[in-house]
Amino acid sequence: MNFRAPAILLAARPHGETAVIARMLTEEHGLVAGYVAGGRGRQLRPVVIPANVVEVDLRARSDSQLPFARLELTESRGPWLAEPLPAAAIGWVTALTATALPERNPYPNLYSALIALLDAICHAPSARGWLRALVAYEALLLRELGYGGAPPPAEAGLESLLEILAAQGPLLERYLLADRRGDVMAARAMLRERLAKMAG
Repeated sequence: MNFRAPAILLAARPHGETAVIARMLTEEHGLVAGYVAGGRGRQLRPVVIPANVVEVDLRARSDSQLPFARLELTESRGPWLAEPLPAAAIGWVTALTATALPERNPYPNLYSALIALLDAICHAPSARGWLRALVAYEALLLRELGYGGAPPPAEAGLESLLEILAAQGPLLERYLLADRRGDVMAARAMLRERLAKMAG
């Protein structure tokens, strides 16, 4: 697997003294993982932030080897990680996507939807401007992986969207995150707590 493409960085796990294993979503190649040398160094630390859009150059000697990845930042989501509600939403959708998707299967609809959702989270004046997109993204993820999931009705208001969000949780946990959820659902619980404060 050798290619260069735009990617959404979803997760970065420390590896060795200074490297990271990055998990990224690309439009044509789906979810890919790569070894990023120096990923925890001063230069690359601001690049390997979940939700950042990067240009990834992925190179592997064989299909069985973890590819080496070189990253160039094209859009930073870092500024929004200081805001509690956007940070919780970003943390949830990136962790969910990184955990639920199988590697190297293209999901162009999910890629486009995640880009649009992250743009909404970062640029809408409040969560009311992106909650529908987040609920729709969860439903799309369920649909793309074969577990149903319907987009929220166009007329759904804040309370209805929060109810749909609550109802989708068990489906995500059961079908997409079973046996590998780790702290992923904890990220969703934090998001729901913060949304409830906004609604209250």
